[in-house]
Amino acid sequence: MFVDREASVGEPTLQERRKAEQNDKRVLGNVVQCDGARATISAHAADVEGTVTGHWSVGKMISINLGATRTVGLVYEVGKSDRAWHNAGQNPIEVSIELIGEVRDGAEPGAKPIFDRGITTYPHIGAIAHRIRSRDLQAVYDLAGRHSITIGTLSQDEAIDANIAIDDTLARHFAIVGTTGVGKSTAVSLLLRKSIAARPDLRVLILDPHNEFAASLPEHCVRVDSTTLDLPFWMFKLEEFAEVLFRGRETVPEEVDALRDLIPAAKNLYRNPNSGTYLKRGTDALTADTPVPYRVVDLIKQIDERMGLLESKNDRPTLKSLKTRIESAASDPRYRFMFNSRLIEDTIHETIGNIFRVPHHGRPVTCFEMAGMPSEVVNSVCSVLARLAFDLALWSEGRLRLLLLCEEAHRYMPADPRLGFAPTRHALSRIAKEGRKYGCYLGIVTQRPGELDPTILSQCSTFFAMRLANEQDQAIIRSAIADSSASTLAFLSSMGQREAIAFGEGVATTMRLKFEKMSDELIPGTAKREEALPSEIGNDVDLVAIVERLRNVPKPQQAMAFAEVVDSGRQAGDPDYRKPPVPRVQPDDDFDMRYGLKPATFGLRPQND
Repeated sequence: MFVDREASVGEPTLQERRKAEQNDKRVLGNVVQCDGARATISAHAADVEGTVTGHWSVGKMISINLGATRTVGLVYEVGKSDRAWHNAGQNPIEVSIELIGEVRDGAEPGAKPIFDRGITTYPHIGAIAHRIRSRDLQAVYDLAGRHSITIGTLSQDEAIDANIAIDDTLARHFAIVGTTGVGKSTAVSLLLRKSIAARPDLRVLILDPHNEFAASLPEHCVRVDSTTLDLPFWMFKLEEFAEVLFRGRETVPEEVDALRDLIPAAKNLYRNPNSGTYLKRGTDALTADTPVPYRVVDLIKQIDERMGLLESKNDRPTLKSLKTRIESAASDPRYRFMFNSRLIEDTIHETIGNIFRVPHHGRPVTCFEMAGMPSEVVNSVCSVLARLAFDLALWSEGRLRLLLLCEEAHRYMPADPRLGFAPTRHALSRIAKEGRKYGCYLGIVTQRPGELDPTILSQCSTFFAMRLANEQDQAIIRSAIADSSASTLAFLSSMGQREAIAFGEGVATTMRLKFEKMSDELIPGTAKREEALPSEIGNDVDLVAIVERLRNVPKPQQAMAFAEVVDSGRQAGDPDYRKPPVPRVQPDDDFDMRYGLKPATFGLRPQND
């Protein structure tokens, strides 16, 4: 089965562009078996001087001479048929490779080689094989003129840059998967930096459950957390608002139906204070999902009035329970970002502009930090943000490019449809399926791809698979990679730090790479870990501060920086609403001005002095 090393002929000098000083009988092998996807090469473990070489080790690329073309293969298994090693003499070995494409020389003399994923001519028995040349290796990973960025180097040859097509990677969505501690967050930070440099028009919204990305992108990002977020309750759809009121538990259909009827009445009362509860029917009619401001006090008033009707006798327990839920949510200090506005006004432009960076003022990234946010409201907020991201891209007609990056994505899009929040799943699924047509992109980061919704994962066309030890997670990635590169995934459980296997539309062919090393201060989570280290002077825990944060007691709120200062006694729509306020009689300090109402108005528009 094995060939005599001395009898093997050297490769043609002209074909392989060999240098004169190179040995004509270097480490070579010959094809002894081939099928449609794989081949077996007979070779020797040592070179002509008897030195054992690693040219045939697993993960290396080799080329097979076929005259006009050179077939490229990836070594996935090496072994000896007799399972014995001989210190004296040669040790014949069998090298199993997976065929991934072929390289051919350019038509013009001196032109770069061209790589093609397809195989037009399969290797014949006895064809000479050897380690691939650097020039051919560059051709394998050449992106053929596509807009590219460099994110690291090839694991096989660190002298060759690992490039990805940034436009295809973003537009067709991407996923970064890997077990905890392998460097996913660092790879995300690196990709974001490179993407912003290559695409200055790109806006990025990061759903950051661990509050770690803001410190790694200090010059590019704006931090938004539960204390600085301004997301009014009236921007929530009915399902999202009900999720907040019921705090993640199963909703009561009767109460949701009551909300569906009463919220449009409250919105109409805000727009037309003198119209009462009359609802206009027509093209401009309001629904519970229309993002139009309304007052909580008006909604409670509608509930009280309905409870007072004689025909609502049987509905009074349901309405009373609904009223209690609304009042409890409005007074909960953890929901300040929804109900804290002293003046209910149409601030949708400021809210969207601040979250999605329009204009970005040199900081196109928003880090939405969710660590301090109540878990029962996270799903609703993520649903609102994902829905707004798609709608902004849709109605901007492609002029606004948005990337929604979901860290720990399996929390929002679990594989089990009974888990998670259905509107969040639908909003993210809509981006995955239709977002690229309108300029809304999706980035998925997860350590458990097996627990992620397969519909979402199947829409990601570029994968960066880092070390994965779980068999179920490996099976998910194995089902997404092309058959011609399946053996590459054998390395998933043993790859080192910062290493990844990239495959899909964003790369020329399946590529094992090592991400660039970033400065320690730019690694996500480093600053937080340094703050957590005990000091040398004293390492006592400040229990008082911890309890204060646990209680989440509200403090006096200052006016938002991007909101216009207006008179809290006037409402939007008044003739002198934007004019300098006339001095008015201030109410008592102990009166609750949360909803921007005076004691005598109870939700009605105040009369001008």
